[in-house]
Amino acid sequence: MLLFGLAAFGLYSLRGPERTSGVVLHFRALLLTTALFGVLLSVAAMLCMAWAMSGVSDWSELLPHIEMMVLETDVGLSWSVRIAALSLAAIAVALNQRSPAASLWLITLSGAVALATLAWAGHGAMDEGVRRNWHFITDFLHLWAAGGWVGALAAFALLLRQAEQRLPVLARTLTGFETAGAVIVVVISVTGVVNYLFIVGPRVDGLLDSTYGQLLTLKVVLFAAMLVFAALNRFHLSPLLEQARQAGEHSVAVNALRRSMALELSVAVAILALVAWLGTLSPQMDS
Repeated sequence: MLLFGLAAFGLYSLRGPERTSGVVLHFRALLLTTALFGVLLSVAAMLCMAWAMSGVSDWSELLPHIEMMVLETDVGLSWSVRIAALSLAAIAVALNQRSPAASLWLITLSGAVALATLAWAGHGAMDEGVRRNWHFITDFLHLWAAGGWVGALAAFALLLRQAEQRLPVLARTLTGFETAGAVIVVVISVTGVVNYLFIVGPRVDGLLDSTYGQLLTLKVVLFAAMLVFAALNRFHLSPLLEQARQAGEHSVAVNALRRSMALELSVAVAILALVAWLGTLSPQMDS
């Protein structure tokens, strides 16, 4: 999500030379780190999955099971595509100094592919036929929108760390994020509802009687909290920052934004943890 979201932020929020690593954000270090970390986590996930599904007691016996999963299953195919996409993104980072826009475009597209492959580890993989295809499309949109939001939050948090030097860019990007933020919220909300209908169906009775339903409810509550923080940033703190910048006294506004962004980013991390947990649970409405 960070790989895709940070690269996308550089494309829709920054201009020309600002997209070069080190001018506003240190894209080379940030994107290379997230790409390589994504590869390491993917390898670890495959090892853990093969270990759990094979039931072997020795690592030396695990290799044939890993080969079978990678070469003969849909999950293995999606894993291979993810590794390839993340590797391509890592290579594209090297182009940033010579062609920052092309580099960010390639990383964004590679990150989008890598992010989409996570859908094969979700509940959509249980469906079949046309329903499966539509469920995957909904998952893709949900993942991309969430990645865009997480990446933007991380970018703003980084800009706020050096707000005194980046104040004009910070003020402009906060204001410019209004349209992208609105689209992200709509996509997450709509696809979230559609995903619920795919997984649970058109009912809410007994929702709080299962662990899955309780965690899902908590996720919705935290998402609502993020919307409150986003509205606070949009309608109060961002205009306050612009007014303070023009007046030459911006420390109070910057500190308020830092606190709000830290809280919003913390809630986002909590939501991602809940999503990871939900993906391991049965959606059946029983305790």
